[in-house]
Amino acid sequence: MSDAANITITLPDGSQKQVPAGTTVGEFVKTSIGVGLAKAALFAKYDGAEVDLTHEMDHDGALAIFTPKNPEGLDLVRHDAAHIVASVVQRLFPGTQVTIGPTTDEGFYYDFHREKPFTPEDLEAIEKAANEEIKKDLPFTRREVSKEEALALFARLGEKFKLEIIEDIFAKGAKTLSLYSHGDWVDFCLGPHGPSTGRVGVIKLLSVAGAYWRGDHRNAQLQRIYGTAFFSQKELDAWTHQQEEARKRDHRKLGKELDLFHFHPAAPGAAFWTAKGTSIYTTLSHAMRRMCLANGYQEIKTPLIYNKSLWETSGHWGKYRENMFLILDTDTDASLPAEERASSSLKPMNCPSHYLFYQIKRRSYRELPLRLHTQDVLHRNEAVGALSGLTRVRQFQQDDAHIILMESQISDEVATLTKLIAKVYSAFGLEFTAKFATRPAMKIGDDALWDKAEAALEAALKATGLAYELKPGDGAFYGPKIDFDVADSIGRKWQLGTIQLDYNAPERFNMGYIGADNAEHRPVVIHRAIYGSFERFIGILIEHFAGAFPTWLAPEQARIVPVAERHIEWAEEVARQMRAADLRVEVDTSQGMLGAMIRDAQLAKVPYTLVVGDKEVAAKSVSPRTRGTGKEADLGITPLDVFLAKITKEAEIPY
Repeated sequence: MSDAANITITLPDGSQKQVPAGTTVGEFVKTSIGVGLAKAALFAKYDGAEVDLTHEMDHDGALAIFTPKNPEGLDLVRHDAAHIVASVVQRLFPGTQVTIGPTTDEGFYYDFHREKPFTPEDLEAIEKAANEEIKKDLPFTRREVSKEEALALFARLGEKFKLEIIEDIFAKGAKTLSLYSHGDWVDFCLGPHGPSTGRVGVIKLLSVAGAYWRGDHRNAQLQRIYGTAFFSQKELDAWTHQQEEARKRDHRKLGKELDLFHFHPAAPGAAFWTAKGTSIYTTLSHAMRRMCLANGYQEIKTPLIYNKSLWETSGHWGKYRENMFLILDTDTDASLPAEERASSSLKPMNCPSHYLFYQIKRRSYRELPLRLHTQDVLHRNEAVGALSGLTRVRQFQQDDAHIILMESQISDEVATLTKLIAKVYSAFGLEFTAKFATRPAMKIGDDALWDKAEAALEAALKATGLAYELKPGDGAFYGPKIDFDVADSIGRKWQLGTIQLDYNAPERFNMGYIGADNAEHRPVVIHRAIYGSFERFIGILIEHFAGAFPTWLAPEQARIVPVAERHIEWAEEVARQMRAADLRVEVDTSQGMLGAMIRDAQLAKVPYTLVVGDKEVAAKSVSPRTRGTGKEADLGITPLDVFLAKITKEAEIPY
């Protein structure tokens, strides 16, 4: 309880401290927590709002401090870096106008209006000056101004784009505008910012590209400078190396080189899978199908097209329609908007069809949990400009499942699902972390139902013992969720699996079951995916393995290379025996140079190249080589039955 002069501050560990009202965050950290944290602190959250360290606290509240150890800290210094770069650009190139400069997943960008294009030499000069600005350790200072003050300031600076933004901000109801300055340069933004430019570390500019003001080609053309920032040169070097590796591993590049998939303008966002790519696809499909059936799932198939009444019931028509491929009714007025003419849609997800399947007959509690698994084709109307290889497509399949169950079964089901997820990811060497996401602003259902769902899912997650990160507002529109992020072989994070608890769908679809008391009860639904979409998962795996898939997943598990024509007969016999063992094998009958044929197999990233010559024919054996280099790659002459036992073991699906 606070007295008239003091306020109570609650820290993340639950401890509380009293300080005089008006104490700044920075002062509080230094005097009440410690000098070490005060030196590391970048910004804070005060009652959930992000604030600078200079913010004066005036009421009881929760306080969390963020340092370079927090992911949010890196995002903040990249915001600081954008301001630094913009200030340098205007100093080096007088007359340049600034517009907006947000952070991105990899860094930041800032849009400028300047008649003369920026050159690579200009970027070098800007980067050098920006890093010199860091060394000056200029403090970031914040002040609030009225609309009139803001308009006068930016009019005096000749910033016509800023004037337009200011008018928009105040038109939306803002009372004041926050300005941030370092040195003699000023911009407006919500903040927060770090204590000074010196906390940024190092800035690296990446490229320059064209953009349009407000994204409209009818407006002024701008120049967008992309950059990134890190706390140290060591971190920047590690990121640069990761980017170089990522370019080598780009699934779009490797997919073409390894002949796995292709795209055609006639079907944007839909892949053409080659025989090799289809092999990967079907192997993953079979692996998931087998695991699901072994764990009590039923595999079903449902229709592709549904009329809009289904999507209205599910909530998708109101919350998700812009992402759906609508089918227009030709009998309606052609002048009406598409959403008014639409009578049905291709399904963008399987869940509503599973609810209809559930309702085909009356259900008993003895049937629950009812686990429905589907790998049907889905369609989502992604913008053409957003399409990106396999990671952003319009047509895809998911390892989709919906589990209809009683509330009392939630904890056990979540525990089982997390074990299955761990089993699958470990098969690929993918380490994972969990996030718990709560209700978003755009949602269906009342708060009481959400309270129930969030409490049930978080309790189930805690019971698994998994560490997790809280992600407020990131839930699905129908329920809270646990998302699983994996780290690939070069350290990049990808969001893959999900477990979503849905109390809304059973209400909207009037789903029920007959309980042990012979009365009607309402079930709940768990939406779950492990791969996510097959397309995106395969794209991630291509990059994770750099195209060198493990033996069990490789589209070509072995390639037999006969040294001369007289060895082809034995090569074909080896292939016959391997195929009889369900192995994927090819024989290279090109009769080229032996070294070149081995090299071709290595470039195709085939796990084993089997050389057969006179010795191998005489001994009914093969000479396997792995994808490695050096002497260790040559396994030496090996009896065929011994090698068959080895590769057959490696070819077993591990889950």
